[in-house]
Parts: sequence; structure tokens; C-alpha cells
Amino acid sequence: MGTWSAEPVGNDAAADFVGDLDDERGWAVVESALTAATEAGPGMDSDVAELAIAAAEVVAHGLGRPTQDDAYTATIGQFVARAGQPDAGLVRLAAQAVAAASSGDGELAELWDDAGTTELAEWRGSIARLRANLRTDQ
Repeated sequence: MGTWSAEPVGNDAAADFVGDLDDERGWAVVESALTAATEAGPGMDSDVAELAIAAAEVVAHGLGRPTQDDAYTATIGQFVARAGQPDAGLVRLAAQAVAAASSGDGELAELWDDAGTTELAEWRGSIARLRANLRTDQ
């Protein structure tokens, strides 16, 4: 995994996904990544999980509650300005996708576990912040 941080857009696949938002005007591509993860379920491979987490971060940005706000996420702000705020159904889908993508049964969690205790704790913390930012009762 081409990963440089535990943040939602801290790997090659996620950065590529966010970069592709340059040409998007609506939430369809984000919804597609989230749907792929929920359909794959907790045992999904890491590529699907990384995209789902990145897509969920885009939704969190759309809610005005980003988990990660840096040079890697600058394109997200421009996308949200074009696409508008995500609807409640997309927010629920994002929360479900993050839960599935971060499941201990999945390949991504296994890769983070193999990376070491400190790295795993950082990733779990990032996932916990993302999940909190996607809560609909805020």
C-alpha cells in the first residue's frame, strides 16, 4: 500500500480518487465508491476500502466537518463548492461504508495491523474521527 499517513487521504489510491474530483459536478462518483464498499462488505480488499474512506472524507467535507484539511484535500473543497451539501442518505451511506471498510475482517485493517502498534493506533484514531464527523446528530 502506497501510504504516507493514517489520514483518510493518506495513500495513493485515495489521493488519486480526490484528484479525479476535479472534473466532477455531482456526488455520483462519491456515492459509487461508498456503494461498492457497502456491497463488498467487511471482508473487502484494501483498494475498495481506501476509496470508501476517501469518499467518506469527501462527504465529511461536504458537511463542513473534515477530518483531514491539508494540501491533499484542497480539491475536495473545490468539489464541494460545485456539488453542494450531501443529502442525509449519502451521509448514512458514508457512515456504513467506513464501518465496513475499517472492519477487523477486512484487508485494510490487516495491513494496518501488520504496520505496527503505533501506526494501527493512528489509523484507528483517524477512522474514529471520520466516523464522528459523519454522525447525523451533530
